Amino acid sequence: MTASIRPRRIDWADGCWTHEPAAVAHRGDDLVVTAVEGSDAWLRTAYGFEHASEHALVTALPVGTAMEVEFTADFSEQFDQARVFVRIDGERWIKSGVEFCDGELGAGAVVTDRRSDWSVGAVPAWSGRRLVIRVSRGEDAITVRGGVAGEPMRLLRLAPFDGSAEAAAGPFVAAPSRAGLTVVFHSWRLTEADASIH
Repeated sequence: MTASIRPRRIDWADGCWTHEPAAVAHRGDDLVVTAVEGSDAWLRTAYGFEHASEHALVTALPVGTAMEVEFTADFSEQFDQARVFVRIDGERWIKSGVEFCDGELGAGAVVTDRRSDWSVGAVPAWSGRRLVIRVSRGEDAITVRGGVAGEPMRLLRLAPFDGSAEAAAGPFVAAPSRAGLTVVFHSWRLTEADASIH
């Protein structure tokens, strides 16, 4: 069953953290989040390790809805990241957005179903800019789009996702390699899912 909703802004207080950040502050309408050093989400593939220490502020994401998170991507250290997190449980989730890797900003997603995968493409022109990441939940898939705020968004990923499961989603930040990463989130919105993939 799909949901029918009116577009609305989600209040930061409406979400629950998967893991508490090092610090959270409000700056006007913005939410300023500082990550704990070593925080991340990853299961097993290639590296052999498991990380479940991400900072994601989540609320319900029903089938037929889309969630948008707007933030500034001002990163400088290996694996600094800000994303949208979509979670069913500890072994089924998606993190999609941007990450600083090997000296440049990349956009993509990690899709996890007992094991994680990773897709990424360089987007150096997005660095330091205000970005929007949008996840749309369909009957059997998540569609991820992203881009610079106010500009057309591009398709980043289409991934299978169990439509019968309850899922929650929201802003995500992690800093696997350092202390002191702070991300400014500007907006969090829920609206109708995208009508088409293309």
